[in-house]
Amino acid sequence: MVGPSTRLGVDIGGTFTDVVLEIRQQQFSAKVLTTYAAPEDAIIEGMQQVCARAAIDPAQIQQIIHGTTLATNALIERRGAKTALITTEGFRDVIEMRSESRFEQYDLNLTLPEPLLPRQRRYTVTERVSARGEVLVALQREQVEQLAAQIAVAGYESVAVGLMHSYLNDRHEVMIREVLTEKIPGLSVSISSEVSPQMREYERFNTVVANAYIKPMMESYLGRLRAQLKEEGADCPIFLMHSGGGIISIESAAQFPVRLVESGPAGGAVFAAHIAARYGLDKVLSFDMGGTTAKICLIKNQTPKTSRVFEVARTYRFKKGSGMPISIPVIDMVEIGAGGGSLAHVDSMRQIRVGPESAGSEPGPACYGRGGEKPAVTDADLVLGRLDPDNFAGGSIQLNTENSSIALQASLGSILDMDSETAAYGLSEVVDENMANAARVHAVENGEDLSEYTMIAFGGAAPLHAGRLCEKLGISRLLVPPGAGVGSAIGFLRAPFSFEANRSVYMRLSDFAPDTIRGLLSDLEQEATGFVRTCEASAEIQTEFKVYMRYSGQGEEIPVIIPPAQAKDPDAATYQDLFESDYAVLFGRVVAGMDIEITVWSANATTLPAPVETVREQAEKGAAEPSGMRQIFDPALGRAVASSIVLRDELDAGRSVTGPAAITEDETTIVLPSSRLAISQPDGCIDILQRS
Repeated sequence: MVGPSTRLGVDIGGTFTDVVLEIRQQQFSAKVLTTYAAPEDAIIEGMQQVCARAAIDPAQIQQIIHGTTLATNALIERRGAKTALITTEGFRDVIEMRSESRFEQYDLNLTLPEPLLPRQRRYTVTERVSARGEVLVALQREQVEQLAAQIAVAGYESVAVGLMHSYLNDRHEVMIREVLTEKIPGLSVSISSEVSPQMREYERFNTVVANAYIKPMMESYLGRLRAQLKEEGADCPIFLMHSGGGIISIESAAQFPVRLVESGPAGGAVFAAHIAARYGLDKVLSFDMGGTTAKICLIKNQTPKTSRVFEVARTYRFKKGSGMPISIPVIDMVEIGAGGGSLAHVDSMRQIRVGPESAGSEPGPACYGRGGEKPAVTDADLVLGRLDPDNFAGGSIQLNTENSSIALQASLGSILDMDSETAAYGLSEVVDENMANAARVHAVENGEDLSEYTMIAFGGAAPLHAGRLCEKLGISRLLVPPGAGVGSAIGFLRAPFSFEANRSVYMRLSDFAPDTIRGLLSDLEQEATGFVRTCEASAEIQTEFKVYMRYSGQGEEIPVIIPPAQAKDPDAATYQDLFESDYAVLFGRVVAGMDIEITVWSANATTLPAPVETVREQAEKGAAEPSGMRQIFDPALGRAVASSIVLRDELDAGRSVTGPAAITEDETTIVLPSSRLAISQPDGCIDILQRS
């Protein structure tokens, strides 16, 4: 009889949909091409495959945890609902005016991204709430009713409501929602005081607009998914991974779909943190490279770094500030257009550029033989010998090396006067250097030295490139866990039920008000705990408190974790000590005599994590027997070298593989450069070390 741990993890990516079935300690996985028109179809196909391998019926699945890029893609591709914004009179153009920041400071012809909603879809009402939450101009119901009539005639599917300072007093936003839902039955309404109750109107308005824009689509998709799974017999609870690294109910996800925007990458970071805990690693660089993007995340003390604002759809070479700011709790990571399907071209300076455009799954890279004519990273990997054309994705997809060579020659080689292999070498080095640069910048911004870190690589394409990335970054140790090709989906199964509640209440330490703080953090704890209870009614829940602090006059805050005792009995001196300690770590000094401000308060409620069984690392006890040999290009040497081919399934604990080599499995391939040595560990991880 199937036990209570029979769960399904599903990750919809830009190219592949990953499905993992876990039955107690056993895992069965599948990768199927994402079906854009009806994403649920790929989930059903993947579920059928893993259930067949496990010899169970879908009805025996007891829990499904799902993460998806659908919300992100809808924002990037502008495929959301017909949406209107209602805001305070005089603030109609906030989402178009943005902030003072220029993401390319010296470009006189800088073109800013278009706002999600054009001006004619933005409406205003006469009302005003002060920065202290006092009603200065009361909103008249008659005006809202007149506006509701206009919205009904215009045929909007969804409405975002973002009023000035509503994070302190939501009375007017709630009234607008009540009138709209009464006058226009079936209309979807999102209010900023619920979606993102934080200061900074540009980020808050943009976040509620994004939520309203994708809400009808996500509600429809989640409804179709639930119905189709039920038809297949999988009538079990469905939960969604959110961008902060936890799990929420399908009902909460449908209400706040903007929280799903980074759900897939968040699952990957949780997966890496779990591996870090098993190996007792306190400094880890998570490297997740799939078919469309690569994600890099710093994990300290087995916890991914988090943030409360991130950007979607950066338009200018992935420069910070050129995207759409979303103000929600999120795992802090760098995401660049460098996946297996990322396309390459030669720019006006005769330099090879890779991404952000991707071949996706339709048509896919040229080697898929589905109509793709431009070279992708996967085409370069195939020509360089890193992939076996007959055993890609477990043999389910036959790769055509000739198609890759033709595409590389046409788009790169003929322009730069080089053969297809040299073009593939150039493409591969460019994409690896792009990822290395992103990691370096991210580390510097966080005051970290990557030479002290261990890399954990997962995603279908990461093990192909991780060894070379370690060479570029000076990282001496790399772990590739079992199930690396479907790492994010496994991460969903490791994530706790959690929800983070945020609220902006401005306070200086010189005006420290313990009673106000105590009540505020208590309210936030109850709100966050309430969301978690909708998923797991009887579980034990712990709460982490965090405040965002800065010196008076600064423009940005840093997050400071507050011990539970300081939430119950707050003390200004302790808050100052905690802030100055964290500030000194980041910036090397503190500013004496300067008042300190708190802008945002946070409570993150989470179920207790399952105990992690640590790994007793296995020393080398003999070389593994290769199953064959093939020529694989080694970028560090600048030439192809004869490389051993080793089957991962046949690697017993302690068996070693010396580079150059390729360790192959159904979902990915680990490319081992000449500079590395790999040792198989008891839990199936491949521990890759720099050769002495």
